[in-house]
Amino acid sequence: MDKRKLSNMLLILTALIWGSAFVAQSIGMEYIGPFTFGAARSILGGVTLLPVVFFRKKKSQANKGKAEPDEKKEKNEQRKTLLAGGICCGICLTIGSMAQQIGLQYTTAGKGGFITALYILIVPLLGLAFGRKAGKKVWCGVILAVVGMYFLCVKDGFSISKGDWIILAGSFAFAGHILVIDYFSPKVDGVCLSCLQFFICGMICAIPMLVSVNAVLVSWRPIVYAGVLSSGVGYTLQIIAQKNTDPTVASLLMSLESVFAVLAGWVILGERLSVREFVGCVLVFSAVILAQLPERKAVSSGNRTVSE
Repeated sequence: MDKRKLSNMLLILTALIWGSAFVAQSIGMEYIGPFTFGAARSILGGVTLLPVVFFRKKKSQANKGKAEPDEKKEKNEQRKTLLAGGICCGICLTIGSMAQQIGLQYTTAGKGGFITALYILIVPLLGLAFGRKAGKKVWCGVILAVVGMYFLCVKDGFSISKGDWIILAGSFAFAGHILVIDYFSPKVDGVCLSCLQFFICGMICAIPMLVSVNAVLVSWRPIVYAGVLSSGVGYTLQIIAQKNTDPTVASLLMSLESVFAVLAGWVILGERLSVREFVGCVLVFSAVILAQLPERKAVSSGNRTVSE
């Protein structure tokens, strides 16, 4: 199996882990606050990766032997880049995960998963700030997503729930997280970057949290699932897999998180969507897919311009 196919399979697994983690997050919020949950899952995610980082570093040192002066200088530069990347990723992850965690107190896991998936649309839109023009299909996707969000979130009286707004704000932070990973992942070790971002996120969340040891012990199951699998495994797979697959395909595969979130909420929590909300979910997911389809390129043939 080539690296691209393996990466695509890893991204589907990542989407499954993230989607089902919405259930763990919803259950965990029954016992502890969002910052306590966020700090616990992030630190646990970082601790989970420490043995991997240790053995990878030990193996690398054994293969290379004694470092030359130029290699030491290069390693120092890589450490600085890794630290900068870890801080940037950690801040984006903190904002996104905390907005998501707080929002889930006021909305369902299924809706939270679909609204979070809008980061797939936000990423190309943020690219406009850096001079990257979005294609027609992206703009059509935005319009379709707005209509879908209306059916999914707007209740009687044209009001949108507080939880929907909070999670939508978090999706912008997740979009920034994807762009930061795209910048730093080719420059540093992916596992080290993932481990560092979790400790940064955990430390930030630990500042405002109100610790209750008893509550943490009661909700240990969802914390372990979200910490070890969703954080430790899921985000690490994302960083590693994005190196070996097309970004468009990667974004599309990760957007399956929203489908898995709805399915997990239905199977485990017994959540139900109304017909109106179901139509909204279908429209939003369709917009996500449409925005990721490649644009046709115009090619010149003599005096004519044709599309490929």
